[in-house]
Amino acid sequence: MTTDAEITSAFWKHLRADRTVMLGLEASAPTSMRPMTAQLDGDEDQGPIWFFTSTDAAILKGLQSEDLAIFTFVSKGHDVFATVHGHMTRSADRATVDRLWNKWVAAWYEGGKDDPKLILLRFDPANAEIWRDGSSLLSGLKLLLGGDPKADAKDSVAKVSLS
Repeated sequence: MTTDAEITSAFWKHLRADRTVMLGLEASAPTSMRPMTAQLDGDEDQGPIWFFTSTDAAILKGLQSEDLAIFTFVSKGHDVFATVHGHMTRSADRATVDRLWNKWVAAWYEGGKDDPKLILLRFDPANAEIWRDGSSLLSGLKLLLGGDPKADAKDSVAKVSLS
């Protein structure tokens, strides 16, 4: 039996490795959803989650000082799926920019860390629904032998608080 803690831990592990999410504002989802690269600060399994973006990005047009936001995530191997809800704010914190800056981020900003269009989005996760892929060779064999695949899948989802 898989516990909520194991499912949550798998989510953070895969998010650190894969990092691409579909991020948007809850009020305008799904039309505001955009692919973004998640940046985690430190090794702990918690937020905030940071996103580098441009001041002219569509997601900023509807963002108030602090808004409810949502992102969906699928790991590269389709082992973990998640929908995460939280609060998002703009940030211009230079110390955070310095900590998270890397060559992939730099490729998007001609002015480097001082690019006038550079802005950070801070996403503070509140809660999530996380699914682990319940399919396996064993569950496939069970299905072929007349077993019920729902029995294996029921332990593969967690509704958790991330705050």
